[in-house]
Amino acid sequence: MPLTEKLNDALISREKRLIRRKLYDPSADAHLVDFSTNDYLSLSLSPALRSRFLSKLQAEPHILGSGGSRLLVNGHAHAALEARLTAFFRAPAALLFNSGFDANVGFFSCVPQPGDVVVFDEHIHASVHDGMRASRVEKTARVPFAHNSVAALRSTLERLLDTRPGLASGESSAFVAVETLYSMDGTLAPLLQIVETVEELFPHGNGYVVVDEAHSTGVYGPQGRGLVAALGLEDRIFARLHTFGKALAATGAVLLITPLVRDYLLNYARSLIYTTSLSNANIIAAECSFDMLEEGEAAKLSAKLLDLSAHFTTSFRHQLATHRVPASLLSLPSHLTSVSATERDPTRLPTPIIPVLTPHPRPLSAHLRVRGLNARPITWPTVPKGADRVRVCLHSANTKEEVDRLVSAMIEWAESWQDAQGAIKREGGRPEDVTMQAKL
Repeated sequence: MPLTEKLNDALISREKRLIRRKLYDPSADAHLVDFSTNDYLSLSLSPALRSRFLSKLQAEPHILGSGGSRLLVNGHAHAALEARLTAFFRAPAALLFNSGFDANVGFFSCVPQPGDVVVFDEHIHASVHDGMRASRVEKTARVPFAHNSVAALRSTLERLLDTRPGLASGESSAFVAVETLYSMDGTLAPLLQIVETVEELFPHGNGYVVVDEAHSTGVYGPQGRGLVAALGLEDRIFARLHTFGKALAATGAVLLITPLVRDYLLNYARSLIYTTSLSNANIIAAECSFDMLEEGEAAKLSAKLLDLSAHFTTSFRHQLATHRVPASLLSLPSHLTSVSATERDPTRLPTPIIPVLTPHPRPLSAHLRVRGLNARPITWPTVPKGADRVRVCLHSANTKEEVDRLVSAMIEWAESWQDAQGAIKREGGRPEDVTMQAKL
């Protein structure tokens, strides 16, 4: 079969299964209220950030390009930003990457050594999987554990310690990979308990926790330094990843590591070595965003953001109960079905990511778009089969009125669906007919 037919058949197969990805027309979204992007602090809309960025561009003599790989052209701007981030995040050393994806691939493809194990949360980002696959760690030594389950992590590590003598003796290492805020579920990791478990089971110090803070940067912690900083765990985490392209409205990422690991990555991380580094304009943009964090802007924006999150979940729970919407049609995940706990349980803090579970995410998303609201459907293979949802991403620039409109539109859709189901039943049709209509 010719290549063109193979490629076309694969796309047709995805089209039939309703999982074909396409780029949206950005002009079609311009009038919609944004409940989709990762611009959590709405810094991309900030006149103050824009003014600061343009002013720095005007004053900086070198803004275009970067000149090549960091190993060929180690620009002053890049080194200065790394020094700043080392101090800001209270880390031993920092290394810039072009993206969080590149950073995870670079780290996990080369730092874990033959004989080591990588234990990862089952919801870890695809970039970690790609890094592990490119590593020298054998497939059987790359082991998932149930999402956010400290008990599952403990049992997995204990089994590996029993079956791999090098782990118990300290001759080989165990890397535990987690995120602080998971992008599809909006769940927060029980990070303190994870760190304590690893420290307890690996008294030789050969257990290393690696934390991806991509979605919590700017949102949690003092000056938006993330959940690790909020919990005071900076000295107990082996490597941290922070990205600039979400809440910070910039581009790029930084790994916070030891000087030894930094030197090793410079020599072995292919996603760093063999790519042109961030342009000087990118570095300036990131600098401006960190100015905003250091000056306290993140704290104000984050407080408003998390207040909106609490308002949405409280209102949505109330409306679901009041209108008796069946959970099989529309619901919140279990971690959002009750009132958030106190600060003593950081995993129950509000988050800007709220998944609304439904077997019909596309019709629900389409209904919202007609009403001027943009919240995207998420289906397999991005999430497991049977875990379809419309993901709501909140932003500091959203208003409570907009959030209330979103809740009302979702309830309106659910009631319309139930009315259609009832009409089909009265006419002698099957409930499946409604399901088929919803998928069209």
